[in-house]
Formats: sequence, C-alpha cells, structure tokens
Amino acid sequence: MTPEITETTLLDRFLEAVGARTVRVGVIGLGYVGLPLVLLFEERGFPVLGFDVDPQKAEMLNAGRTYIHHIGDERIRKAFMNERVEATTDFDRLRDCDAIIICVPTPLGAHREPDLKYIRMTAETIASRLRPGQLVVLESTTYPGTTREELLTRFEQNGLACGKDFFLAFSPEREDPGNALFNTKTIPKVVGGIDAPSLQAAGALYGSIVDKVIPVSSPEVAESSKLLENIFRAVNIALVNELKVVFERIGIDVWEVIEAAKTKPFGFMAFYPGPGLGGHCIPLDPFYLTWKAAESGIWARFIELAGEINAGMPRYVVDRTMEAINRDGKSIFGAKVLVLGLSYKPDIDDDRESPSFELIELLQERGAIVSYCDPYVPVTRRGRKHDLALTSVPCTAEEFARYDAVVVSTPHTQFKDASLYKDVKLAVDTRNIVPGGAAGRIVRA
Repeated sequence: MTPEITETTLLDRFLEAVGARTVRVGVIGLGYVGLPLVLLFEERGFPVLGFDVDPQKAEMLNAGRTYIHHIGDERIRKAFMNERVEATTDFDRLRDCDAIIICVPTPLGAHREPDLKYIRMTAETIASRLRPGQLVVLESTTYPGTTREELLTRFEQNGLACGKDFFLAFSPEREDPGNALFNTKTIPKVVGGIDAPSLQAAGALYGSIVDKVIPVSSPEVAESSKLLENIFRAVNIALVNELKVVFERIGIDVWEVIEAAKTKPFGFMAFYPGPGLGGHCIPLDPFYLTWKAAESGIWARFIELAGEINAGMPRYVVDRTMEAINRDGKSIFGAKVLVLGLSYKPDIDDDRESPSFELIELLQERGAIVSYCDPYVPVTRRGRKHDLALTSVPCTAEEFARYDAVVVSTPHTQFKDASLYKDVKLAVDTRNIVPGGAAGRIVRA
C-alpha cells in the first residue's frame, strides 16, 4: 500500500534535494535581480531554469552573451555553456522546477499607487502549474501583505494547502549593481515564510548559496524590512538635498559640512546630495508603504515629504543652470548644454528612474539644445515623458568644450578626470567631482 504523502515527507524530500544539489531552481525575471541569482545557483551546483517574457534575453544568455554591463560575457559563457542552466520563455516548464523564485518589476502607477500587475500575472502563471512539493519565493519589493494576499490566495484555490502541499515565502532582493564590496552571495538574506515548513524550506535553499540567512517571523516582516531599508535612504537623501539648498542660499558648502560631520565616530551616517533619486528601488518603494498606510487610515507624512523634496531636485538643478548661464550673459533658450551621465549611479549601465532623464527634458522645455555623455549607456531609451532619441557624445575634452554648460549628473569614474574640463566654460556639478580650477567656472547644484 502506498503511504500517504505528508507534510514531513514533502519537506524532508525538499531538504534532502537541497543538500544533494538536485533541486531544480526556476527564476522568473532575468534582470538585475534575477540574473545574478541564476548565476549564483548554477555556480553552487544547482540545475537552473531562467524564465523571461523577452525572447531576446533568453537567446543572448543561451548564446553566452550578457546584456548587463557589470555582469560580463565571461561569467555568462561559463554558466550557460553547460547543461545545468538554460534561459527560456516557456513557462510550462515551471512544472519541472522544485523551487520558483519571482524577481519581476513592481512599478508605480500614474498616481504613485502600487502597480502589482507583474506579480499578479506571475502568480496566475504559477498557480495554473503548481504541483505538490514546490517552494515559491517572492523577491520583488512590495507592501506588507502581498505574499499572503496575492500569492497564497491564488495558490490555494486549486485545493493545495501551504505548508502541506507546497511552501511559500518572501525574501527581499538586496542587489546593489556595481558594488564591488557586496554581491548576492555576501549580502545577508532575510527570509519570512507563511508557516514554519515554508520558512525551513526557503531558509535551506538560500542557505546553500549565501553566507548568511536571517529568518523572520512572517512574510509581512520581511516585506516591511525592505521598505524600511529604502525609506531610510530616501529620507536621509532628502534631508541632505534640502540642506544643500539651504546652505547654498547662505553661502556654505554642503559638501564641506558633510565631510566635517562624518568625522564624528558615532551617531552620524554620511549621505550625499544629488540631482534627484534614481534606480528601481529608492524612488518607488517608499510609496508602496504610504499607499498601504493610507488604506489603513494612516498618513505617512514623513515619507511623502521626503518624496516631494527628492522629486524637486532636478528642477532645482535646472534653475541653477539657467542662473549660471544668465550670468555669462546668455539665455537658456538656444544654449548648448551637455548632461554627463544617464545611468542612476556610477559605473553601471542601469538608467532606471534616473534623474538625468528629467534634467534633459526640463532643459529642452526651456529651449536648450541638450546632448548627453555616458560611456555605459550609448543610446537613450524612453525618458520619463517621451523617447529622447539621443546618442551619447564622446567623452573628450574637445567635445566638452563645445558647450555653454556641462552638467554633472552621474559621478562616473571617467568624469573625475580634471583634464576633461580644461576648456569648459561652465561646469554645473551636482556630485562634487569636478576638481577646483578644472573649469572656467564651477557651480555646485
């Protein structure tokens, strides 16, 4: 007589398979979060399937070519040129996976409301193929309650029970593209399971590839921890951005103030001003919590204020640029302006939510003739309002000298070369990287 499959045997089988490296891992979404996970699981000896709706991504990876600059072709070739890993657009193959990790985008809607369409579509895709013994983990940043409300309810509609027939957890992604000090393996992994078996299954899976797993009591705690991390940064960046405006008005260099303050060995953490916020997390994620709070009748005013300050920084930079050009006896209308950097942080090719897009659009609206230079982003994709249809100009001193103003938006290492600015008439520096005396006139903005 065949013994009945119980919670214990399903969990034991999963844990044994993790230990034996025979668990087939499926990663949905092969972007800046999903692709490093695929590579790490493969490098630790697991069979992996990478899923994406974009056939071009799958074709490139299977041919051993990268589409993310800081993940080189060599690492992609090494992984995808063996039989353990494959990229696919065939989501029916989710049935072949023992663990499924969701790494899809969580954007904002037109009114800063959470847009969960990608999570919901993915949840429906998995639910129709879910089988006993599978673990599903959501990594996409979202408001507390999403894992339970959007995934669990869909998965249990077909009669399967969480903790008995399948396992479900949330583990927030903590990727920092281009950071040489931390990577997917070395960044501690927070994990919250729907129940104890789910936490054990997810903890074991991640524990086999990362240095440290941080178990928490629920998916809601794990979801909230990621929001707190990003809100902390957004609020503190807003603070130094506001202080930049205040100190500039009274003639004090905010950068010197920060350098002095950070000599205190306790009670202070340095944050730096800039032209606005970029990336897929910090400009967006805080508003997932403000929306959830409002749904409960609570108004997260601190978060909203920080968002308002950070969102206003591109306009502040453009206003400072206009003032500086006017002091040279010129008008912004018809002025040639070069924006340095399109990616949202230095030395990477990720331009998601970059404030450079808004800088370019605002300058164009005022009549400036705008170009940009970014060695990592040779051609613009869609901006915040429209397709800019621009191509990066060469990163040379001769090119920089052609413009009425050069605006530093992204602090790429290449842009710190003082010789680039030797013939620049006006440098508007939002990142404090242009050496003093390197240009005819330097305006901090």
